[in-house]
Amino acid sequence: MLDSESVLPSSKRDELSELRRKRIFQISNVTSLGLIACLFVSRGITFDIFAISLFCILIAAFLAHKKVMALSSYVLLGSLSSMLFALAATGAGVFDMAMLGYPGIIIFAALLGGRGLFIGVLSLILALCALMTWLIMSGTIAPKSPYLSWTHLVFIMVIFCVTGFGVYVLVQDIRRLMQSLQQENAKVEQNRIHIQHLAHHDPLTNLPNRILGERLFVQKLEECEEKGLQLALLFIDLDNFKPVNDALGHAAGDRFLQKISQTITDNLTAKENLIRFGGDEFIVLASEIHDKKQLDKLCDNLITWCSSEFEVLQTKIVVSCSIGIAQAPFDGVKFKQLCRKADIAMYEAKRNGRNRFEYYDAKLDEESDEKFKLIQQLRPAINNNKLDVYYQPLVNLTTGKICAMEALVRWPQADGSMIFPNKFIPIAESSGLIAPLGEWVLRQACHFCAEQHRLGNTDLSIAVNLSFAQFKDGSLPEVVSQALENSGLAAECLELELTESILAESTNNVAQQLQAIKQLGVQFAIDDFGTGYSNLNYLRTFSAKKLKIDRIFVSTLGVNESEEPLVSAIINMAESLGMVTVAEGIENEAALSKLIELGCHIGQGYYWSKPIPGDEMAALLIANSE
Repeated sequence: MLDSESVLPSSKRDELSELRRKRIFQISNVTSLGLIACLFVSRGITFDIFAISLFCILIAAFLAHKKVMALSSYVLLGSLSSMLFALAATGAGVFDMAMLGYPGIIIFAALLGGRGLFIGVLSLILALCALMTWLIMSGTIAPKSPYLSWTHLVFIMVIFCVTGFGVYVLVQDIRRLMQSLQQENAKVEQNRIHIQHLAHHDPLTNLPNRILGERLFVQKLEECEEKGLQLALLFIDLDNFKPVNDALGHAAGDRFLQKISQTITDNLTAKENLIRFGGDEFIVLASEIHDKKQLDKLCDNLITWCSSEFEVLQTKIVVSCSIGIAQAPFDGVKFKQLCRKADIAMYEAKRNGRNRFEYYDAKLDEESDEKFKLIQQLRPAINNNKLDVYYQPLVNLTTGKICAMEALVRWPQADGSMIFPNKFIPIAESSGLIAPLGEWVLRQACHFCAEQHRLGNTDLSIAVNLSFAQFKDGSLPEVVSQALENSGLAAECLELELTESILAESTNNVAQQLQAIKQLGVQFAIDDFGTGYSNLNYLRTFSAKKLKIDRIFVSTLGVNESEEPLVSAIINMAESLGMVTVAEGIENEAALSKLIELGCHIGQGYYWSKPIPGDEMAALLIANSE
């Protein structure tokens, strides 16, 4: 038994204590039976010794039954040791057969207790042996010459039986312990293998994860280098996967990922490995590539497999995928390096229409670095008001007077150059900066328009463009309300320009936010009409005041007659809905004349003015009012 039982769990300590109690009880009973047998053949002082010992051992058995473990152990082993000493002292001394019982007692001590009991019993036995020798050598006791009789044979048999029983139960306990340890070792090994598997595999799809993917990459790269062939890394991102999660829930999304990954795995060859990179992103390692045609075919197959129809929760789901390709050793020999480059190529595939693949090109890296630098510069520029709001007039085509302005953000640079919105607005949208930028532009525009009202231009309105990203946190109505309140501008003089893609969006409570803004009294205009959904239902639902005809239909008016029927149809449709039409991009007299002829209400373009700073716009308004 162990002295360090206190470090064991309580359940193990209870189990160990019960085993010890059981062993004490068993040894006490077996020893009692042996002593009873000895009583039948013993006489005189020997009978008395056996009787007293039997009584003490029965007490030990009773204590064990009552679970008084320590005391029962000491009573049992102490009485046995004393009994053997008494038998040897009344017999042949240290040469008496009773001395054969001491090894058994030592075994019992090892079996029934810890180190303290074992050392205590061993010390007692050695002390008794030393005492016996001293008593004989001093003449205090006179040992009797040993002789053999049937009685002595019974004594020997009892000693051997009791000792043998103790050895047997000890060996059985050790054997059970070894079996238990083997079972525990087997469980530990199974757990180690399982943990190692979890560390290298995705728990959802059971595909290799990034860690194992990198090891596979290194292994395959070495093989390809030996054969003088290429290793390709294909970065796959599922298009339109988010709506699956939003509509059906994450459980359905997980099941879908399992199915699509299984489909791809089943169709790949032994030289191709699918890896779960994370979310709805996967990597395919394709080794021993000879030429570009192999990769083209593999990518076409991957797009086909990903575009298959999958049934999840009794719903048929179809998505597409965009793939970016980087090759070793041409694009690098490091796993993370190729992952980054393939990821850049994948985003290029998304920009080019999705459901396609693109190869990595160094130019893409340059664009990526440029975007990264712009993001790093844009954030402090917004926080420190380093951007400017320019204004472009909208002109009433009947009176020729400025009736409104459109606020357009510009980013002037220290060297005198200008970064235009088509370059930094998409970056602001993707990086989460569009919300503070849009709020700042809105505040500036409202203050400028309110100032012009105080100067006498009371009929002037201001138009501000909205991005879908500004609807994401649901705070846009509050932002608009605060801008109007702080500037003192009447709500009906603020016009928010919406693209058709915003109107078509059903998430982020867009419709509810637009309705809340409309209740403030703010007007809406549909921007770039004709380039998006061109859905009449959106115009009816949101009751927009103005419909802006995109510049691509206006710029060739008066020169190219093919655009005239479409522009005419848009103007007539808007008129039937009670909407005012605004033509963007008017740059020449011919286009202006044609628009007036077709009945367009308002014009905007370089024919009158390009977007200009606020002070120049204020001067233009003064000149226009004269």
